[in-house]
Amino acid sequence: MANGPVRVRFCPSPTGNPHVGLVRTALFNWAFARHSGGTLVFRIEDTDAARDSEESYGQLLDSMRWLGLDWDEGPEVGGPHAPYRQSQRMDLYRDTAERLLAAGHAYHCYCTTEELDARRDAARAAGRPSGYDGHCRDLTEERKAAYEAEGRTSIVRFRMPDEPITFTDLVRGELTFTPENVPDYGIVRANGAPLYTLVNPVDDALMEITHVLRGEDLLSSTPRQIALYKALIELGIAKDIPAFGHLPYVMGEGNKKLSKRDPQSSLNLYRERGFLPEGLLNYLSLLGWSLAADRDIFTMDEMVAAFDIADVNANPARFDLKKAEAINADHIRLLDVKTFTEACGPWLKAPYAPWPPESFDAAAFEALAPLAQTRLTVLSDITANVDFLFLAEPVADEASWAKAMKPGTDALLETARTKIAEAEWNTESLKNAVLAAGEEHGLKLGKAQAPVRVAVTGRTVGLPLFESLELLGRDRTLSRIDTALTKLRA
Repeated sequence: MANGPVRVRFCPSPTGNPHVGLVRTALFNWAFARHSGGTLVFRIEDTDAARDSEESYGQLLDSMRWLGLDWDEGPEVGGPHAPYRQSQRMDLYRDTAERLLAAGHAYHCYCTTEELDARRDAARAAGRPSGYDGHCRDLTEERKAAYEAEGRTSIVRFRMPDEPITFTDLVRGELTFTPENVPDYGIVRANGAPLYTLVNPVDDALMEITHVLRGEDLLSSTPRQIALYKALIELGIAKDIPAFGHLPYVMGEGNKKLSKRDPQSSLNLYRERGFLPEGLLNYLSLLGWSLAADRDIFTMDEMVAAFDIADVNANPARFDLKKAEAINADHIRLLDVKTFTEACGPWLKAPYAPWPPESFDAAAFEALAPLAQTRLTVLSDITANVDFLFLAEPVADEASWAKAMKPGTDALLETARTKIAEAEWNTESLKNAVLAAGEEHGLKLGKAQAPVRVAVTGRTVGLPLFESLELLGRDRTLSRIDTALTKLRA
């Protein structure tokens, strides 16, 4: 296995929106590289022209930048092994395939799909492994010529060794794969296009990757890659075989693997909702790893200082949205007020904010910000928490109205209005006014303030009421209570 400075890679395909499982893989590679003082190579696997897109490529780079997962070699950075997009490295793959063929490590396979299917069915019926049976492994030149005369095309297959392959997985320990379970496999399509099974190990070899940390779904391809590495070493293309570590599945609802089709898998969803990068990364790191048994909240610097791939748990990890939100809320509370205020910026204007731009009062928001910070789960929650302050009238929440404005509430609200109108306009006096109104009607403060809150903010829950009234001002507060009283009496 490889020695020397750590070199790891993150190599996504630019297809669709980035997936949180993909981010978890990027995070573990990044943390491993940073902990060891090594190098993170960011490589784009874009050989599938039918599925890859420039839009997805741009999203990948933007997402990595937003998350703060910086890379040492790759797009926009460059490096000694450029280019870092596989679509620009085709000559390297063709040359490698030709050298593998010339050395006898690979061969042309002329089997048709129908022939392969028939032989697989027969093998299953006989209780044998149904992988490729080596039909074209040792064709004579005459047989090859006959196939070509028939107009058959061929793929290139790699010749697997006839002995078990054993390796030590950095997460799962020692694993052994027997020959019958790892048959010869395709590395070049009939049209000459190289397959993932070739380009991925070739790039890892040429970029001198020392550790391959990737998802458990790729574990079955590892013995193939180890065999290919041995051939590449023999040809002078690779120096060493990297160490492999396969990260646990991320599970979704119903104990199924989280897929791109699951709504909660999309990174863009969390970004749009206002997750902090450090909050989301903190949660994703817990999907298979932990800093300490009794500690879930930590910074990325703390993760880097402690991260060891040997501590990753091999068992599947379930994605829990509620826990992700709770951890993000903790990270919001850890921000200093200035940073929090700035972070809320996008959700205080179009298209998120329902108020006209001229209604926004920055000074009033800054006064409310410390109160809001302790209540948000995600940054986008800020809009509904402060809209009462910048709208001409509060957003009507009918469920809140029905809960707080029971029959007879108008009498309590009328008393509260009178006492609020007479109060000095500060938090303590406003609280005492509503407390006194409640006492007159045999109610504690919590019950007494509920209709006032709904009248003024439109909701039963929100920021501290009396600080909110102080900022809203006497005239707007009394006007909103009057509107509510009119509605109640109607």
